[in-house]
Amino acid sequence: MKKQLSQNWLISRSWLRFLIIILLVIGVFFRFVNLDKKIYWGDEVYSSIRISGYLASETREQLSNGRLLTMKDLQKYQYPNPERNAVDTIKGVILEDSQILPLYILLTRFWVELFGNSVAVTRSFSAVISLLTFPCIYWLCRELFESSLVAWMAMALVAVSPVHVLYAQEARAYSLAIVAVLMSSAALLRAMRVKTKVSWCIYAATLSLGFYSHLFVFLVALAHGIYVIVIERFRFSKILISYLLSSLAGVLTFVPWIWIIITHPQPESVSWASTKQTFFPSAIRWAGIFSRTFLDLGISPSDPGKLKIALIPFILIILTIIIYSIYVICRRSTKEVWLFVLTLIGSVGVPLLIMDFVFQKRYATTRYTLPSVLGIELAVAYLFTTKITSISPKIWRKKLWSLVASIVIISGVISCTISSQAQMWWNKLPERNHEYPQTANIVNQANKPLLISDADIIPIQILAHLLEQKVQFQIVTQNHLPEITNGFTDIFLFNPSNFLKAGIEKIYNSKLQQINDILWKITKST
Repeated sequence: MKKQLSQNWLISRSWLRFLIIILLVIGVFFRFVNLDKKIYWGDEVYSSIRISGYLASETREQLSNGRLLTMKDLQKYQYPNPERNAVDTIKGVILEDSQILPLYILLTRFWVELFGNSVAVTRSFSAVISLLTFPCIYWLCRELFESSLVAWMAMALVAVSPVHVLYAQEARAYSLAIVAVLMSSAALLRAMRVKTKVSWCIYAATLSLGFYSHLFVFLVALAHGIYVIVIERFRFSKILISYLLSSLAGVLTFVPWIWIIITHPQPESVSWASTKQTFFPSAIRWAGIFSRTFLDLGISPSDPGKLKIALIPFILIILTIIIYSIYVICRRSTKEVWLFVLTLIGSVGVPLLIMDFVFQKRYATTRYTLPSVLGIELAVAYLFTTKITSISPKIWRKKLWSLVASIVIISGVISCTISSQAQMWWNKLPERNHEYPQTANIVNQANKPLLISDADIIPIQILAHLLEQKVQFQIVTQNHLPEITNGFTDIFLFNPSNFLKAGIEKIYNSKLQQINDILWKITKST
């Protein structure tokens, strides 16, 4: 393939590189524009609690005592402060979130301490880390395809991929995990090529980094093992032995945290996946997951059916391109190439497919299938490169595939443009959280508002990130009533229980005006 691409690469080097550099600049722009615009949803609030060094249980206990609270009081449990240090952050992860792993949380804590407390700063760490995706996928493509042209094409696809941009703007560990997967994959291929002790040590180090980034890296490491075993024809060769020793070294560094996960299990963290889901909804879910790699208009389960139907032709086209790219790479590349791509796609894809279609669960989400997405992007980059630079005399084929590649890239740019201007997107669970922006706008319009609630602290913190500093809070535990003080122009109840609503009306001789499903306003009885 290297010889086949060389002539075309020399001919088109200047203009193609220029176009891809423009796409890289656009991709960087999308990763940082409007970082604080989208709602700071529940998973991110949990990340911020971990960053602050407090336990969620402590946060509930200390805030739900009925006293008047300012915005600063709530922010204490969302950002680093002198009362808690990095050791407290690790303790919080161990006791309440052992499955999310500590590396991202610790690094983000140091980042926020350095650059200040805000949603934009917290999310910007993920955005900065995501920039490492570009050199890492370039390195992987050079090792895998021995072609700089495929590497540049892969960078272009990743730069404007809606999925990569979306998770680059989320205060979770997914960007870090993507980088870890790419680094470990490239390091493995390099170690198999150069066969030096140093290269295998580098692979072991990248595995350790990945293990402390996200649990799905274990599945990627298992896929690496399958790849090496098959390539070495099931023989205990020097490469296989070196791989086993490097993998063992990487796993040993993670043994302490494996023990922590076993002794501090968090089964409720994936309780959402216990919902039964039949074949057809699962198939739709998977089609949406993979099509979002290149086209994402923000359609969520709560959107009208007409919008979903209108997207079907576009989704089918994208899925056809993906399937055809896998076919082409299997037919035209060497075993070392296509097997690696297939094992990367299947690393998390196959286990999740089994869980969803055999056990009728719903574990598959876009964020869990990111290694599979990377494998798909490698296959599509190979497809576009080979078709565009083909030595076939039929020029119209080159022009057709150039058009297809352009449409795919433009689809990504359009998707990122729309997403960058939106306050709510599908990954923020709009079916649950769509009323938060409206609720915040109503409360912010009051001159001196008081917000009373006996809800869980997580939804309160979600709303607090949308409110102005003038808003004060009064949070009580279930089956308790607050002592309302005077001096507020407007008093609201946020997501109140029936006990709180009835008690306010009876004891304070008030009436409640329901504004939406989560907000009530207290008015005096006449």
